[in-house]
Amino acid sequence: MHLPLVHRIVVLLVLGTSTHGALAQERTGTLRKIADSATIALGYHESTPPFTYVGEDGKPIGYSFDIAVKVAEAVKRELKMPSLQVKLVPFTTQNRFPTVQNGTSDLSCGATTHTTEREALVAFSNTIFIAGSRLMTHKDSGIKDFGDLTGKNVVTFAASTSEKMLRKMNAEQNRRINIVTTFDRGETPVSVLQNGHADAYMMDDALLYAAIQKTWRPTEWVVVGKPQSFEAYGCFMRKEDAAFKKVVDNEIARIQKSGEGDALYKKWLLSPIPPKGANFNFPMSEAMVQLFQTPNDKPFD
Repeated sequence: MHLPLVHRIVVLLVLGTSTHGALAQERTGTLRKIADSATIALGYHESTPPFTYVGEDGKPIGYSFDIAVKVAEAVKRELKMPSLQVKLVPFTTQNRFPTVQNGTSDLSCGATTHTTEREALVAFSNTIFIAGSRLMTHKDSGIKDFGDLTGKNVVTFAASTSEKMLRKMNAEQNRRINIVTTFDRGETPVSVLQNGHADAYMMDDALLYAAIQKTWRPTEWVVVGKPQSFEAYGCFMRKEDAAFKKVVDNEIARIQKSGEGDALYKKWLLSPIPPKGANFNFPMSEAMVQLFQTPNDKPFD
């Protein structure tokens, strides 16, 4: 039976609408939330250069943020929604996981270490950076390695993996380290160190090199010590959402294998960056080279 042209057009439109509706119904979890709201919420840390931080115009920039933006583009392609809006959600070290758990942010990228313990809170993406935990100290402090910390004051961020490691040193090695913890706002580890209230600042090496650039006299500070652990930074999202994680992981793997990851690394860790043109001159480690060749989502602990 041959339908008149106008009837055929109506049937095609109805079928097209039904198919679109069926596809929308198939989406679950975060992809469904993003599709329904036509918005993806990206979380970012305001003060962890070169990973995510706020530029002079008040907008987030950085190595991890660039990766998050590329993931958002991948989500647009996956959902076939080129006009998908991006909402930016700032987070702190203390509230980063709750902002994802409560749905405020769909994907957060910064300098967050993937640990087995944290998998109880959120799901982690493929690793985006590998750092080593070391010490920042005054060049005349006499501290050369972690064995020199006995009886010293060491500052770090509260709820960080560095704080956990320092407490483990005290418990297992009787170091008697006085651990000073601070938060993201107000008095920071750098200000505590510069004011003479701590002998050293323990954190991931890339963040320590960034911290030196914030001091009054950068030439007076050094990063020392054999890394006590390696930290696998990952973006994080809500748990038990395999479909969304697959989109995120596939895009990160594409970035790393395509050469875009090398370009991002050179841009943020081997070149002058805003706002003052500081250059970390942080060579790519063998661990990072291996990561880009074989992307994975494995923690080091």
